[in-house]
Amino acid sequence: MPSLPSFATIAIGDKLPGLTKPAIDRVQLALYAGASGDHNDIHLDDERAKAGGLPGVIAHGMLSMAFLGELVASWVPITAIRSLGGRFAAITRPGDVIACVGVVAAKSTFEGENRIEVDLTAESVTGEKTIVGKAFIAIP
Repeated sequence: MPSLPSFATIAIGDKLPGLTKPAIDRVQLALYAGASGDHNDIHLDDERAKAGGLPGVIAHGMLSMAFLGELVASWVPITAIRSLGGRFAAITRPGDVIACVGVVAAKSTFEGENRIEVDLTAESVTGEKTIVGKAFIAIP
């Protein structure tokens, strides 16, 4: 389990240690569909995805969101995470390598806790941001 950094030593602009995931493949999409219960054809069947106007199968947006959760949870214990959210900004496709980035955006005190706000992005190796989000973390 990661240990908590000190609130006093964290500065706005600090970057979390990065996380780059291997290329997404069809096996991972099938396993994620089973784990999440999201068996929508756009994630599993090229022909049905194309019939829906997509270029082919696309990855589950929440799979990339899970990668952002992994990024944050590798930096601080899960018990320190107060919220984690994001919005889908672009499609992730099989074969994409996703890099997850976190940057400290703000420090504050909220409900008696020292908290930091972290801007999060999941992006393809071409630099296209697929998810843009935030995490709020309690730091002693």
